[in-house]
Amino acid sequence: MNNNRLIDNRPLLQELKTGSMAAFNKIYLYYSPPLYKHLLKFLKSPELVEEVLQEVFVKVWNLRAEIDPEGGFKTYLYTISSNLAINVIKKVNRDKALQKELWASSISYYLHTEEKLLNKERQEIINLAIATLTPKRREILLFCKVEGKSYKEVADLLGISVSTVSNQLVNATQDIRNFIVKNYSQEYLLSLFIPLLLAI
Repeated sequence: MNNNRLIDNRPLLQELKTGSMAAFNKIYLYYSPPLYKHLLKFLKSPELVEEVLQEVFVKVWNLRAEIDPEGGFKTYLYTISSNLAINVIKKVNRDKALQKELWASSISYYLHTEEKLLNKERQEIINLAIATLTPKRREILLFCKVEGKSYKEVADLLGISVSTVSNQLVNATQDIRNFIVKNYSQEYLLSLFIPLLLAI
């Protein structure tokens, strides 16, 4: 059976509303793989993604009576997912290692996404922040995040060690973060990247 037809099937959603565990299981099996992949891009932690996924489907089950079979269930599901992921991002501030990974992932996303798909203000802020980097850090950031070169390739190209490339890249992303916090506040830093989690 075609999965798209399955998930768009109104009787299936109606069954879920009435408490059908079979309908719930079908929805879980269909949506959990793409949701996992989607969330992993930003949370960068399989453990965190698993926690969010569990919460997503617990909410779906608990709120099943509110589901509109005629409405956009996919949007409904991704909205729950995004809201929970945003809460995780807020908690990440207490985990410095994960914070660095998440931030680097976000910068990479912006550098790889066509400008026409981004909010112009956000793109300009990222560009301003990158412009404040030292020439070496900016060069390494662009090599790694735009051109997709490996640390080893960049190290050989610039005549430096791989560890230097790694450290400079970490420092570059931290400098960008600090620029945004200094000029736009910690709250704006969070709101800047919320759309990443809302993209489907």
